[in-house]
Amino acid sequence: MLKVGLIGFGFMGRMHFDNYVRLASEGEPVELVAICDLKIEELKNGKAAGNMATEQEVYDLTPYRLYDNIDAMLEQEELDIIDITLPTPLHAELTCSLLEKGMHVLCEKPVARHSAEGWKMAETAKATGKTLMIGQCLRFWPAYSYLKSVVEDGRYGAVNAGYFFRGSGLPQEWFLDGEKSGGCILDMHIHDADIIHWLFGKPDHVSTLARNVIPGSGYDTVSTNYVYPDGKVLNAQADWTLQGDYGFSMTYRVNLEKGNLVFENGELKVNPNNAPGFVAELSPDSGYYHQLKYFIQSVQAGTPVSVCTPESATGTLELIEAEMRSADERGALVSL
Repeated sequence: MLKVGLIGFGFMGRMHFDNYVRLASEGEPVELVAICDLKIEELKNGKAAGNMATEQEVYDLTPYRLYDNIDAMLEQEELDIIDITLPTPLHAELTCSLLEKGMHVLCEKPVARHSAEGWKMAETAKATGKTLMIGQCLRFWPAYSYLKSVVEDGRYGAVNAGYFFRGSGLPQEWFLDGEKSGGCILDMHIHDADIIHWLFGKPDHVSTLARNVIPGSGYDTVSTNYVYPDGKVLNAQADWTLQGDYGFSMTYRVNLEKGNLVFENGELKVNPNNAPGFVAELSPDSGYYHQLKYFIQSVQAGTPVSVCTPESATGTLELIEAEMRSADERGALVSL
C-alpha cells in the first residue's frame, strides 16, 4: 500500500484529495494519510475557489493526520509519495529535498518558476532513482488524449493548423503576484503550450503578444504563434481577465488534411472530410483522475513514467520563457 502525504490544501490540493479518495475506493493500492498546509486550521473549515468545482465545498478531514509544518509531517509519518500542490516558487527546493529523502513526488505544474530549477529537479530524480512526475494534467484529459492519438496514428493525415484557448475570470490570492505565479502566461497558458509541445515537439520560433491588465500580475492575456519547419499554422491564447458571468472555458480547433476536430463546451466533434461528423466517445473522468491513477500504478509497478516527465515539463517551461521574451519585445520572433 502506497502511503501519500498531500502538501497544500487549496483548490488544487482538494482536486487531488478527491481523486485519491476515489482511487482508494476503487481498489488502487494507495492511501492518503496526511495533509500539510501552513493554514490547515483555517482551510479545513473553509472553501477554496478555482475554475472547476471540487467534489465538496467543506471537507471532513477527521480521518487524516493534519500538519502545518512539513518537517513535522515527515518526522511523524512513513510516506511513500508526496503530492505537492503549493505555489510555483516552492516547487523546486522542496521536490529535490523530498527525492533525496527517498520519496516519490508528484509536483503540480508548472514544474518550477524557472527552467534552471526544473532541470535540477529532473537531475535529482535521476540521481536518486525516485519517480518524479509533473502535473501537466491536460496530457491526461480525454479530449486532448484523443487529439494526441489522432496526430500520432495519422488517421486524418497531417495537421495543417490549430488553435487552442483557455480563459476565466481573475484568480485569487497569490496568483495575482506575477513574481510568484508568472502571470496567466505561466500559470494558465502553459497548459496549451504544453499540449503543443507534447503533440509536435518544440517549435523553431515563437512570436507572442501579451498584455498586463492587472498591475503587478504579469502577463494576463496572451496570444502566441508557433513556427514549425513544415509551415503548419498554430496559435494558442489565454486570458484570465474574463469577468462577469464568463466562468471558465478550454477549447481547441485542429484542422488536418482529411478532417478537423473541434472541442468546446466539453464536447469533442470530429468532422472527417468525406464522412459524416460525429461526437467522440470520451471518458467522463477528468485529467486529474487519469493522471493520479497513472502515477500510482507506475510507482507501484516500479516502472518509469513516460508522460509528464520532469524533462518534458521543463522543456515546456523553456517554451514559455521564450514566449515571455517575445512578449517583452512586442511579438519579436524568438528562437528556441
